Amino acid sequence: MSRLILLNKPFGVLCQFTDEAGRATLKDYVAVPGVYAAGRLDTDSEGLLLLTDDGALQHHIADPRHKQPKTYLVQVEGEPDEAALALLRAGLDLGDFHTQPCAARRVDAPDWLWPRDPPVRFRKTVPTAWLEIVLREGKNRQVRRMTAKIGFPTLRLVRVAIGPWTLDGLQPGQWREVAPPAMPAPRVPRAAAPGASTRQSGPRGPASSSARHGAGGTGKMRRVQTGSRSKG
Repeated sequence: MSRLILLNKPFGVLCQFTDEAGRATLKDYVAVPGVYAAGRLDTDSEGLLLLTDDGALQHHIADPRHKQPKTYLVQVEGEPDEAALALLRAGLDLGDFHTQPCAARRVDAPDWLWPRDPPVRFRKTVPTAWLEIVLREGKNRQVRRMTAKIGFPTLRLVRVAIGPWTLDGLQPGQWREVAPPAMPAPRVPRAAAPGASTRQSGPRGPASSSARHGAGGTGKMRRVQTGSRSKG
């Protein structure tokens, strides 16, 4: 059975399991063989990261064509007004690509959020504000580039949800295992009707990555596990 792990990735941890320079990686927190990240989260960002050992499930979660909404809490320098938020919602030209429309709103400072280590460096003379931004795409450093584009640099970025999965009380470095979702069954070609043409199509290309990795999770419920691993 495929496995799905929800990790609260701490600030400063690389979104990979090895690093020749000796920096902190996922291996310092998740001692589960065979799993890898479904999607990415910048080293200087925090929050929810999904890991799985199933290629089809990884593709389903990470591929933007499946449009899994990703929810971020973003602390910015300055106080965006409604006009600035409207620019975020409508989509922005970032030069190398144009962002898709998204949800963006001001929220109160989250009182449940853990203090960052190391602390955020503020300018005493400049106020800050918290935003909730929901994207259905995930380009490199997209949220930071979006807030900078409208004049409000990101100070802290925490992903709190991916689709139906949330942090739900996980502290930095903690993880839990949940039941993977039921994956759609692969399409089976229907048999040709009697007398139908048997002409073959052109040559087939190589199998997709999802096909090479197998069908994935069964959707059966499994016992939820909790755990964390401190750095050695």
